[in-house]
Amino acid sequence: MPRILGIDIPGRKRLEYALTYIYGLGLTKSREVIAKSGLDPAKKADDLTDEEITKLTGIVRDEYTIEGDLRRETTQNIRRLISTNSYRGLRHRRGLPVRGQRTKTNARTRKGKVRTVGVVRGKEARSAAKISGK
Repeated sequence: MPRILGIDIPGRKRLEYALTYIYGLGLTKSREVIAKSGLDPAKKADDLTDEEITKLTGIVRDEYTIEGDLRRETTQNIRRLISTNSYRGLRHRRGLPVRGQRTKTNARTRKGKVRTVGVVRGKEARSAAKISGK
């Protein structure tokens, strides 16, 4: 299991798919990195030599924002939106969809589990409702 920039990538997978385990590298960027390094994309990650790993590491470190830096940048962008009280910032703060999706139905991922809103009655009110037939 080779390590690139402190991240273990799966060794039994093809190199182009193994690199996608690095946060910030998708399949397209992974293929770009492999093309720049001149490696075979069909090669398994376990078959990489130390030189090839160093070459990949150098390209990824110099040309792409990945892992902690990318996460930090993303959270700073969200904090900026929230602090400027922009519409998108308000949506982030309230935990609602940010990009214009409908919220009357769906949006459960952002809104969380359905919480039914109703009247909370005491024991006297319940017993009075039973007597009156409601």
